[in-house]
Amino acid sequence: TIGSISPSTITNAQTAVTITGTNFVTCPQVEALNPSTGIWYVADSVSFSSATSIVATFTLSVDATYKLRVENPDGLAVLSSSNILTVSDAPTFSTAVGSLGELPAGGSTAFAIAATSDSTITYSKVSGSFPSGYSLNTSSGAITGTENAATSETVFNFTIRATDAESQTVDRAFSIKVTVGMNNT
Repeated sequence: TIGSISPSTITNAQTAVTITGTNFVTCPQVEALNPSTGIWYVADSVSFSSATSIVATFTLSVDATYKLRVENPDGLAVLSSSNILTVSDAPTFSTAVGSLGELPAGGSTAFAIAATSDSTITYSKVSGSFPSGYSLNTSSGAITGTENAATSETVFNFTIRATDAESQTVDRAFSIKVTVGMNNT
């Protein structure tokens, strides 16, 4: 039987997938079936851990959801009842790492962060802080607001995470500099 797999979502790069179940024997064959095309893909390699755990390494170039089939050398086999392995491209940022620009104290400027994937992306701030009065639009990646607390020049450093519909993530560090005009000049 096939009970579960980990991870259940992989990219197109060669990836090891642990399959847990029952009655595995040494050197089973593992295949992935793309139900949309009917094409079977044999695992690059399979290592036997125990009667309840094997590790299959796949390089699947087609983004899809797959059923898995395990066949023992004696011919006994199992096919997962549902598509349990998702192959999906992880998000990638199109906005360069580093400074997004400057903002004058008390000013309003919009900053844009963008990432792409094969599914819908949401954005979140995982560390750091924005200038006072600014917030992140989790759907568009826009950082907008009106700065309302600067008394001296400050660089705000933060990390944004892009997450796609398959829960794949990528983090990138950014900064925004708040400038304050010179007094008594």
